[in-house]
Amino acid sequence: MKKSKLSFLACFLVVVCLLAVGCGSKDTKTDKAPLVKTQQVGSGSLNDSSSYSGTVRGRYETNMSFQVGGQILSRNVQVGSPVRAGDVLMVIDSRDVVQKANQGDAQVASARANLDLAQRNLARYSQLYQENAVAAATLDQYQASYDSAFASYQNALAQAAQGHNAMGYTNLTAGANGVVSAINAEEGQVVGAGQTVLTLVQTNELEIEINVPENRVADVAVGAPVTVNFWALHDRADGVVREVAPMADNAARTYRVRISVPNPPTGMQLGMTASVSFAPQISGGEGDSGSAVLPLAAIYQNGDTPQVWVVGDDNTVSLKSVSVEDFGDNQVLVHGLDAADVVVTAGVHKLHEGQSVRTEADS
Repeated sequence: MKKSKLSFLACFLVVVCLLAVGCGSKDTKTDKAPLVKTQQVGSGSLNDSSSYSGTVRGRYETNMSFQVGGQILSRNVQVGSPVRAGDVLMVIDSRDVVQKANQGDAQVASARANLDLAQRNLARYSQLYQENAVAAATLDQYQASYDSAFASYQNALAQAAQGHNAMGYTNLTAGANGVVSAINAEEGQVVGAGQTVLTLVQTNELEIEINVPENRVADVAVGAPVTVNFWALHDRADGVVREVAPMADNAARTYRVRISVPNPPTGMQLGMTASVSFAPQISGGEGDSGSAVLPLAAIYQNGDTPQVWVVGDDNTVSLKSVSVEDFGDNQVLVHGLDAADVVVTAGVHKLHEGQSVRTEADS
């Protein structure tokens, strides 16, 4: 008898628990409206797909070299050293240059002696010709000798001047204020004339260099305005496209673009990284009356008519037909919406007409 009562009591408790679970699940199914992601048409903007990483560079970067060859005796700068115009950056051994200058002076003296002799001979034979003592052909011969000696003398003078100029080329001097960005030669190294030994970047005018892929270079024009964000400075500045390379890089197949910054922010330095953003290039921009830029996921395609879900004042959704004008990267330009419309931008295929929803503001 006791066992029957216990069995009955156990069955009763199980039924009560099942009823409680069923009631709880029923409440769960009917508790809250779905949460949707929305965007107000008037505040929509294009994703900045035309954004490129760049580096702060100097507008004028000079690869410096000696005009004569020789062994480097001293290097007076390091990488990153600031320099001023006229500072001596490197010095090479001048002994060979001095010897060449002395050689030029000796050639001038020899040419001068030959010229004096030719001049005296010409004067002597001119006098004899006046006395009819020699033929005209003889006088012409000495006139030619004098002209040749004079030309040799002028040539010797030019070579001597070149040798003396070379004596001033043994010191590599900075032509402008700047900073040394690279050094390619060290003390004791023998370098030839024209061989790059260091790079000097002028710091009076800095700009941004970016690389644009070939499928985007048509959207970049000289004089186009851009926005430059500096990651290290947490600041931004307005820029202008100054130069677009006429040819793509052979390896990367990108075009080098230089951005000038008329009003650089405080702390802008060589080598800093920056993000350059171009103005949207999609046709019929979002400023057009009745036009809006939406994520591509906001379009609800029902047959041949594109539509979007619009959230009303009572937080219920309804479909509104739009016309598609253009496409961007994961974006679409549509016409037919009001600036105050709030459009669902995700999960559009899980909604139905008149359904109540919750937006980010409600949550």
